[in-house]
Amino acid sequence: MPETLTDKIKNDLLRLGADIAGFGRLDELPDNVREGLPVGISVAVKYPKEIIRGIAELPTHEYHEWYNKLNDRLDRIVTCGAEMLREMGYKAIAYNRKYYRSGENRDNTSLPHKTVATRAGIGWIGKSALLVTEKYGSAIRLSSILTDAPLDTALPVNKSRCGACMICTNACPGGAVSGKAWEVGLYRDEFFDPVKCRKTAIEQSKKGFGEELTLCGKCIEICPYTQSYIKNI
Repeated sequence: MPETLTDKIKNDLLRLGADIAGFGRLDELPDNVREGLPVGISVAVKYPKEIIRGIAELPTHEYHEWYNKLNDRLDRIVTCGAEMLREMGYKAIAYNRKYYRSGENRDNTSLPHKTVATRAGIGWIGKSALLVTEKYGSAIRLSSILTDAPLDTALPVNKSRCGACMICTNACPGGAVSGKAWEVGLYRDEFFDPVKCRKTAIEQSKKGFGEELTLCGKCIEICPYTQSYIKNI
C-alpha cells in the first residue's frame, strides 16, 4: 500500500526527532487565531526519564538544560516540517518560538500549543493546566505547525481524563491548582492560578539551582501518567 500524505508527514516528523505527532482540525477556532489555516500539527518531544526523576524535590540545573534543549529541538522539527509542506505546494507556518513571540503585540489571539494538541487528539489539559498524554504524562514539550494540507485528522479530546485524581492539586507548592477538571471552553484561570504558579516557580528554581526562573516541574513529575512513564524500565 502506498504511503499516504498523512503517514509521510508523520514519519518525517518522527525521523526529525518528534516522539509524538498528531493532526487536528482547527476550523472551530476563529480565522485570526489559526492564521486562516484549517489543520494543526501537534509535535511533542519527551524529557529523559532520569531528568524527571531528578526533580522530585526541587528543579535542577539539568532540568533547565533539557528544557532549553527540547525547545531548540522542537523549533528545528517544526521549521523543517513546515518547509517540507511548502515544498509540496501547501501553505504551512512553523509555530516555533520566533513566530509565537511575534504575536505577543498583535491584535490576534495567540494559539496555545496545548489547544492544537487537544484538537489533534494526543492528550488533554490536566488540572495543572499542562497537557497530559497517556504515554509520557506531562513530561513533554510541545510545538505546532499550521497548514492547509489535506491531512487525516484525529478525533479531538474535549474533556479531562484526570477523573477524581487530586495528586497534582495536593502536591503543588504554590497552591496554584484548584482541582477543577478542564473541558473545552473552560478558561485556564477558572481552574488554575498562573500568578501563583510563576511566583512559586521562581522561588523553587532559586532554591533548586540558584537561578530565578519560572521552572518548577512538580506537577509534571508527580502526575500518575508521568510516574508510569519514568518508572517503566
